[in-house]
Amino acid sequence: MKSRDREYLFHSSTTSLCPICLKKIDAKIIIKDNSVYLLKYCEAHGENIELFEEDASFFLRKREYDKPGTSCKTQTEINKGCPYDCGLCPNHDQHTCIGLIEVTDKCDLKCKVCYANAGDSNNYLDLDRIEQMLELYQDSEGNTAEILQISGGEPTTHPEIIKIIEIAKSKGFQYVMLNTNGVKIAHDEGFAKELGKFTGGFEVYLQFDGFDKNSYTYFRGQDLLEIKKKAIENLAKHKVPITLVCTIENGVNDHEIGEIIEFGIRTKYIRGINFQPVAYFGRMKQEMPQKRITLSGIINRIEKQTNGMLTKDDIVPLPCNVERAAITYLYKTGQGFIPVTRNTQIKKYISMINNTFFFKAEDVLKDNDIGWLAGKNMCNCISFLKDFRKIVPKNFNTLSKSGKMDYVNENTFRISITSFVDAYNFDMKSMQKECIHIITPDLRKIPFSAYNMIHRRGQ
Repeated sequence: MKSRDREYLFHSSTTSLCPICLKKIDAKIIIKDNSVYLLKYCEAHGENIELFEEDASFFLRKREYDKPGTSCKTQTEINKGCPYDCGLCPNHDQHTCIGLIEVTDKCDLKCKVCYANAGDSNNYLDLDRIEQMLELYQDSEGNTAEILQISGGEPTTHPEIIKIIEIAKSKGFQYVMLNTNGVKIAHDEGFAKELGKFTGGFEVYLQFDGFDKNSYTYFRGQDLLEIKKKAIENLAKHKVPITLVCTIENGVNDHEIGEIIEFGIRTKYIRGINFQPVAYFGRMKQEMPQKRITLSGIINRIEKQTNGMLTKDDIVPLPCNVERAAITYLYKTGQGFIPVTRNTQIKKYISMINNTFFFKAEDVLKDNDIGWLAGKNMCNCISFLKDFRKIVPKNFNTLSKSGKMDYVNENTFRISITSFVDAYNFDMKSMQKECIHIITPDLRKIPFSAYNMIHRRGQ
């Protein structure tokens, strides 16, 4: 009998979930036609194959950026095993880079892709409970928690949202984000003006799906482009930094990625863009992900749609979670914006980069100057400083606080991609390295993906 080779390369094994019964099952990670898939079998529901990464080369090189996770306090014990013991349980391998609180499940939109199934509810967390949640987050991180995201539902529907931001700012977080659809900001410039008093460690995380009417009607049920533009105008008028948050679906708005980047770079007070492939939980959990876009798929589209400004090698896996996050920073030169990563061998400095989404070139310079003077990692630090000093002007540390903010706002730009885990593309390592965590009212921290797959009320 003539032997026949399989059509795929068996790369490694992992633990996955059956997307129907959510039972843990064994899975193969396989490479086929330059893409990566999960191949798994459930005794009750049969075989399932799911796209894991569109670009096998990205999947293979991301391990070069990996590093050990950072520990933090846990709130539960190991009982049923991951992902059922959240959270966090001692099996989780990464601390909280971004802690997210949902201050209400009320929303003024009915988005098809809403992970929270938010709607007409009038449930609002009271300020005392919110304060307890923030204190839990800080305590779990040894009082060094970095990024807090205030979310919902639509958080601006909370009648005390300004007070919530004030409380959050008082708790010592390095950065506070307001995650919003922008409707209230567009209709109420006075609200945007109130947000302006928080600048300095504060930004608006603004839902933005592109420029085609069809993109908004698909995701949000109505054309919201003019509302988004008005929200950006009102925020810029009061010098509020903005990150555009773009949900991307293959065949819907993936052709707009380059245009979104161009718009962000040329629009004052937009500091960055976060692209998020659609995850199949929440309102999307009943849909089969037949046209899934992945993290590496977005990277490849960025290269194709930015006319040489960015290549896929300019966007690197984020060391705190190489499985599901990638990033690049751009800085302005006489020739326009170019990526920091193009002229810097980031891989050489992985040990110097903290496990965090909160990364500023000027802070790295300051921190590593101390290490250099102390004689620690001397060779690496000298080359590290040489690579990064080109980004920050010599007089940066002599600038006033507002001067530093103005420099950063006008001369730097951040592009990140965050891919979440659903029951179809679940693998255990991705789950245990996830560093975006929901802070729950019962005072636990649960990875965002696990919360929306398993632990959210009504799931």
